[in-house]
Amino acid sequence: METKSIMIVGVGGQGSLLASRIIGNVLLSQNYDVKVSEVHGMSQRGGSVVTYVKYGDEVCSPVVNKGEADIIISFEQLEAARWLPYLKKGGHLVTSTQQIDPMPVITGVAQYPENIIDKIKGLGVDVIAVDALALAEQAGTSKASNVVLMGVVSQKMGFDESVWMQALEQCVPPKFLELNKKAFALGREVK
Repeated sequence: METKSIMIVGVGGQGSLLASRIIGNVLLSQNYDVKVSEVHGMSQRGGSVVTYVKYGDEVCSPVVNKGEADIIISFEQLEAARWLPYLKKGGHLVTSTQQIDPMPVITGVAQYPENIIDKIKGLGVDVIAVDALALAEQAGTSKASNVVLMGVVSQKMGFDESVWMQALEQCVPPKFLELNKKAFALGREVK
């Protein structure tokens, strides 16, 4: 199998580490060679972060170069736009519609760009945009929007739902498991 690449992008504090652990667990359970990078960027709340996941028969490095990502999972619209050059032609962008103002917007030096998702779609990119925050709140906690997006991306990756449930059970602390299973299920229903 050729090597596949996934990028998980967002803002510090949104749960990219858990998301990469869930995906890595799923892929390992399917006997792929998997390399996952650590979170790169300002992992404190508010800074831009990126995590790489590569899998296949043999993977030498987790690093994803421009134009290589089969899937980009974005927890925030502006981060989807920032990392879009890394998506390969024919790749998939799964993004939350959430907007988190970066520091230049907070300080009034810049304005948050308008119609980001429409502009990305206008480039011919396959975009699934979902209000992951609202679905997470429906599941019982706003902190599970990352797991909502795992449910969405599970449809693109194709593995059986039971494999994803096992990954959740192994990666999520027991006291938060049922909430996260609900969040995952709500994401999986997104078309």
